[in-house]
Parts: sequence; structure tokens; C-alpha cells
Amino acid sequence: MHPHDALIEIATLLERGRSSRYKSQAFRAAADAIAGLSDADLADGASLRRRRGVGDSSYEVIRQALEGRIPDRLRDLRADAGAEEPSRLRSLLRGDLHSHSDWSDGLTSIDPMVEAARRLGHEYLALTDHSPRLRVANGLTAERLREQMAIVPGFASDGFTLLTGIEVDILDDGGLDQDPDLLDRLDVVVASAHSKLRMDRGPMTRRLVTAASNPRVDVLGHVTGRLVEGARGTRPPSALDAREVFDACAAHGTAVEINSRPERQDPPDELIAVALEAGCLFAIDSDAHAPGQLSLLDHGAARAERLGVPADRIVTTWPLERLRAWTAQGT
Repeated sequence: MHPHDALIEIATLLERGRSSRYKSQAFRAAADAIAGLSDADLADGASLRRRRGVGDSSYEVIRQALEGRIPDRLRDLRADAGAEEPSRLRSLLRGDLHSHSDWSDGLTSIDPMVEAARRLGHEYLALTDHSPRLRVANGLTAERLREQMAIVPGFASDGFTLLTGIEVDILDDGGLDQDPDLLDRLDVVVASAHSKLRMDRGPMTRRLVTAASNPRVDVLGHVTGRLVEGARGTRPPSALDAREVFDACAAHGTAVEINSRPERQDPPDELIAVALEAGCLFAIDSDAHAPGQLSLLDHGAARAERLGVPADRIVTTWPLERLRAWTAQGT
């Protein structure tokens, strides 16, 4: 295999496994450093080692690939990733409504996210970087969001569409952390709570009901805010009246996100059952912060299938025309 392809696949597998961002970024930097080099240039070890972005680990990958074999690092990562059979539901997913780029706290620029989505067969991907209150995630001011919205149409080609969007922070009173006029212009609005997750049950319920009832909101993101594993540790779910929140979602056509990140698994299984009974729509999303994490949809689809979520109630199985018609209903 070509060394560039090997480096990109290693970075992708590291991202899917939610390894340290510095590791995956190092292999992506090495891939960028050798892009366009001839085989002769790649074979010049002394020159290659001096090239900015190529370290000892990436050099070894390049050397082994040039020898015509699968690099050891890649072989090991492939083995660790396994080869699980995707669920039937996964094959029905057409896109993803929750992803991040380095405009906020994602690991890469928009281009690699789009390339990865296209490789997965997505028909569409919503770019939903954070809103301004989430400063730790470099949330987008109104001015920066306008700049991003202006360039998004340029990524559409060959049956793929990048949708404008935002993961807007839900304020303490249920309001939304962005200019309402801008929210009206976006293709997709995912609303999520990121702060004061330990609010009392009553205020938290009112907060989420208010957000879910807002006609500008399309998807209620990672509803309980829980963490069940991973580098950030664990966090219990927020206290809330799930039936009241999901009744509001059903009444206003707001989809409940089935967040595919293994550290979230949000909502919990028992709350997905409540949302099903309430008549909610769902969006199976990756919440990807790197290209390799877009494939985490496998986990969300498998869980939704196990819990009996009907495919037609999952908006990310819908073709783009139907999806656009649904998101336009509240504007």
C-alpha cells in the first residue's frame, strides 16, 4: 500500500478508538508532509527524516509500506479494531447530523471530515461546531458562524452535501446560545446542554422542554449528558422527567439524538424506550470530532436496532429532500 494511505488509515483507526488526539494528529501531519512526493523521494531516508512532520514512528510506517508490506502499526490497529458485522440498520443510514471541525474543538479542518464522510457512503453530513458560550471548545461567534456558512456550499459534489449547522448550547433557562436569525438560516440545529448538568430535576426538565419546544431546534443532543467510560471519566445522567421532555420532542417534531460515542451511549436504553412510547423521532449521530470518529455510527445503529427503533422514525435514514423538508418545518 502507499505510505500516504497507510498513515491516513492509522490516524483514522486511532480516532475511531478515541486515542490521544496528539497521536492521530502526528500521523495526519506526516501524511500531509509526504503528500505528492515520488517513490524516489520517499525512499531517500536521510531527506525524509529531515522533513517537518515526519517522526520516528511515521518514518517506520513509510519504510515498511515502501517495502510492499502492511506496516506493523497498521496491522496491529486493524487487529484491535476487529471486523464486527454491521447491523442491518447501519446500512440504512444516509448521513449524520452532528460533527465538529477545527473551527471549534474538532481535530481537523473541514476537508478531511468531508472526505471521510464520502468514503463511508454518506449522502450528507451536518457541520455542527459549538456556539460561543462554550469557550473551552472555541465556540463560534455569530461572525465566525457566518464565515463558515459562506464556505459550506463549496463542499457539495457528486451526490454529497455538507449541511450548515451548529451544536447550540442550551442556556440555563432553555434559551439558545446564538443569534436567532442565524439559527433560522442553518440547515440543522442540534441543541445540547453542556453546563450545570447537576441542576435539580424540575429546572432541568423545564430547561430541556423549552429547548425541545423551540421551532428552531431540530435535534436534542446527548439528552442526559452522562459519561459511562473514557478518558474524561464517568458522569451520572442529569436528573430530569424524561417523559415530559420526550413528549415535548414528539409534539414539536424534534428528534431525540442517539449519540453513538461509546463514552456517552446517550440516552440510556431505558430512556430510549420512553422516547419510543412518546412517539419521538430519532437521529443516530456520531458527534465526531475527527474523521475516524464518523464511523462510530456503527455503535449507535447497533444499539437502536437492538432496542427496536423503527428505521422510518430515524431521520438520518431519510433522503436529503425529506430531511430538508423536516428541518424547514420550524422556520
